[in-house]
Amino acid sequence: MEACQPTQQASVTAYGATTMAIITLEAFAAMWINAFIVCVLCIAWVKKKTLNSNEKILLLLGCSRICVLCFSWVYQFISVMYPNILHVQTILQLLSSFAAAFNYSNVWVSACLCGFYCIKIANFRNSFFIYLKVKVDRMVPWLLLGSEIVALAMGIVVYDLHETLQRNNITATCHGNFWEVTIRKDKHLLFSCFLSGLVFALPFLAVIFSAVFLLFSLWRHKRTMQTSSMKDLSMDAHIRAMKSVLSFLVMYSINFVCLVLTIIYAMKKENIITLLIYIYLFAFPSIHSLILIFSNPKLEKAMLKILSYVKCEFFTK
Repeated sequence: MEACQPTQQASVTAYGATTMAIITLEAFAAMWINAFIVCVLCIAWVKKKTLNSNEKILLLLGCSRICVLCFSWVYQFISVMYPNILHVQTILQLLSSFAAAFNYSNVWVSACLCGFYCIKIANFRNSFFIYLKVKVDRMVPWLLLGSEIVALAMGIVVYDLHETLQRNNITATCHGNFWEVTIRKDKHLLFSCFLSGLVFALPFLAVIFSAVFLLFSLWRHKRTMQTSSMKDLSMDAHIRAMKSVLSFLVMYSINFVCLVLTIIYAMKKENIITLLIYIYLFAFPSIHSLILIFSNPKLEKAMLKILSYVKCEFFTK
């Protein structure tokens, strides 16, 4: 029995190192891609002294993703390499709350981007939709501010959840009233899970409605343009927007399923499944950000210029 322990410990260490290596590669690749978006937009901001609504959303989205990747990577690194540090409650609370806040910011700002594409590009004769189309540029800063307030509030909820659970554990240990503390803990967990699910579901619904409206608008526009042989710029705009919205819808759905599976398989300690889930979760920001880059002419042009420069540097030597 004692002879098996070093072997088991070695396999756990090897699994941890493999997991950390893959996650590190994905995290730094995603951070580089989002840093590219932020840099291009900041340079444009300095040159023009202003940003349009689409660029404001992309800038905040890039910053949110860089931050959530940083905090998530630090949490994974500590949990794999130095797991005992996470027993210090303050460190666990801070890492979890910051990661949760920036993750909610990422989700809500992404939903704002999808909604913006829908309102700006879709064509409907409804008076309320026309009103939104006219006012959307003024609404964007307020929507982004609201998204950050929601993200901050959820970060505080996560911090409070960890603090409450820790307090309940101490109370149960000191006074021995485990049954009462367990009921109170379950109620607090249930409320926190319900609130988290609701805050995740609202932007998901916004993305679904945006995709449906854009598809319907594209179908109507294509039907009306069948009699004309001219190339229509609006069709191209519809298709670019649909790439961004549908890609986020699909990846958001998979992301939500992965978050649920992470909880399930982490409890069962099934390492291979957990590894695959983490691989996807850290790949999500880079894949979606690449789709956003190649859906935006300015970002696509800057990316192709950098790639051509790198290609010349490597292949001319």
